Amino acid sequence: MFQRHWQNLMIVLARSPRWKGFMQSRKAASTLARQFVGGHDPEEAISAAIQLQHQGIYSSLFYLGEYADTEQLVAENLKAKLDIACLLAKAGQEIHVSVDPTQLGCSINWSKGANNVHDLAKQITQLSEKADGLNCLMLDMEDYATNEKTIALYDRLIKDGLKSALTLQAYLRKTEQDIRQKIQQGATIRLVKGAFAANSEIAFTTSKEIKKNYIHLIDLMLGQQARQTGFYPVFATHDHMLHNYAITRARENNWPAGTYEFEMLYGARNNIARSLADRGEKIRLYLPFGQDWWPYAIRRVGENPGSIPLLLRSLLNR
Repeated sequence: MFQRHWQNLMIVLARSPRWKGFMQSRKAASTLARQFVGGHDPEEAISAAIQLQHQGIYSSLFYLGEYADTEQLVAENLKAKLDIACLLAKAGQEIHVSVDPTQLGCSINWSKGANNVHDLAKQITQLSEKADGLNCLMLDMEDYATNEKTIALYDRLIKDGLKSALTLQAYLRKTEQDIRQKIQQGATIRLVKGAFAANSEIAFTTSKEIKKNYIHLIDLMLGQQARQTGFYPVFATHDHMLHNYAITRARENNWPAGTYEFEMLYGARNNIARSLADRGEKIRLYLPFGQDWWPYAIRRVGENPGSIPLLLRSLLNR
């Protein structure tokens, strides 16, 4: 119960222009930014990605420009994501870019926003035409209201031959059926627990229930049918028990390391990421960059009440 209320509070703070302006103007608050953000501009982000690559860790670049509610912000977000894709190509890195559909205008006009997403996916596909690795536009999944539309958008990108991947959330009851359908398509799916709260009719509401469902979905994603269709699983979690469970299931079902991967957040338990990479597992860090860091960072705090001391230091230090 506490976890749900805590998440809801952090989401309110994330969406508050007043709190964003206050926190992003405070030098002391940059503690949160340094913890969870890989750079203020594309050049810093590329540098961080290259450093991670030297450690055997891959990156998914995410430009911080959430809750875009004007056409100007949408245009800025689209340009930043197109620019980072070009810089990744020039640097010889995997062109792996994450996007919230609402960043590119879907909350203003879904059709126009979807066209922007399509343009970005087309650019990534063209830039990575002859490149190896998991080059793609990764669609992040936002709250439940956008779930079906985001899945339909992914299907459109795939139908048009564009390199794309989709995030699904273990806290939603419908995700099992969604994953079964995506396994049949041979999709690339990133599985997260889910950072949003919803009622018990559509979602699992306790950490225990969500974790149990995540384990069940691992079984599906590393099953024989998934192996046969070319399905590519991405397990996005910091839970080391889930990491070990997935590795065990992969070995039992003849999934070699590298035919699936783990994803974690930049700045969150980096020691575990390095440990998994040292074991030969493919690891990717979700690497955000940009000036508009508050909504992202505070939602990370919302996912982990253990980060309360970090939040308090950012609020109280002068």
